[in-house]
Amino acid sequence: MRGVVMHGPGDVRVQDRENPRIIEPTDAIIKVAAACVCGSDLWPYRGVDEFHDQPMGHEYVGVVEQIGDQVEDITIGDFVVGSFFASDNTCEICRAGYQSRCVHAELVGGTQAQRARIPLADGTLVATPGMPDADLIPSLLTASDVLGTGWFAAVAAEAGPGKTVAVVGDGAVGLLGVLAARQLGAERIVIFSRHADRQKLATEFGATDLIIERGDEGVAKLKELNGGLGAHSVIEAVGTQESMMQAIRATRPGGHVGYVGVSHDVRLPGEELFFSGVHLHGGPAPVRRFLPELIRLIWDREINPGRVFDLELPLEEAAQGYKAMDERRAIKTLLRP
Repeated sequence: MRGVVMHGPGDVRVQDRENPRIIEPTDAIIKVAAACVCGSDLWPYRGVDEFHDQPMGHEYVGVVEQIGDQVEDITIGDFVVGSFFASDNTCEICRAGYQSRCVHAELVGGTQAQRARIPLADGTLVATPGMPDADLIPSLLTASDVLGTGWFAAVAAEAGPGKTVAVVGDGAVGLLGVLAARQLGAERIVIFSRHADRQKLATEFGATDLIIERGDEGVAKLKELNGGLGAHSVIEAVGTQESMMQAIRATRPGGHVGYVGVSHDVRLPGEELFFSGVHLHGGPAPVRRFLPELIRLIWDREINPGRVFDLELPLEEAAQGYKAMDERRAIKTLLRP
């Protein structure tokens, strides 16, 4: 089969790879209907994280082709959406809603390919009610990561009725955090963004205010909009020192930060955090917790998160998709195997 491999910074190739096979009796093999490039894939692409000869991809939807002997709930022929973390969905941590930290958690990888092996299939995959219409596939794909991650960020930040929500980060996760905050009933949603295309989509997803300033200037502007106070709820969707501190400082005392940007060298100043009075909650999103409801909202056409894909390419042109996202010419690239 064909699949994407990152050989080093800026070196993405589509090449022949072995077809995946059942290794554990709880595995499933899916024929990938759509995959995509994640913002987190850009860290190794830019050389910040070290990847060498690494099969890429962790977002996926597709049709089940094979199942192991112990798979009971997922059947061959199902169209499925799965999380980027495999989980048994039965352990005590999973039952508490934190499937990404399952006691048997395993990263799902190599899904930018024609086929993929999904561990712990019964706990990881959720079947759609039937074969989806073609136009629903991009939105279902977002549920595999960026929608589920943005949703978790909004929940962790306790977005809801009467709340002002601020979003730090205008990539796909931040934009879908806006959508999630709106669905959860937030009264006011402010996004920090300097890019016209992303500002437009954020507004269409439910943002009520736009701030172009960053850092402490952005925090000051937010407080000007909000009677001198920070937001009740802040979504941090970048993962840098600057973005995390901007999120904490943009939060009013007693407010909540939902942080989901993959952390890179973030160090929190203890004294400032102590006196901030803010709640911090986040980490790798337990996407599996939200999949049934997100699939329902998409299936019933109540939300259309697939609009974050502004570039669609065949799998063979994956390198161009990485380049476009790295150069901020695309928000998110969808790949068709």
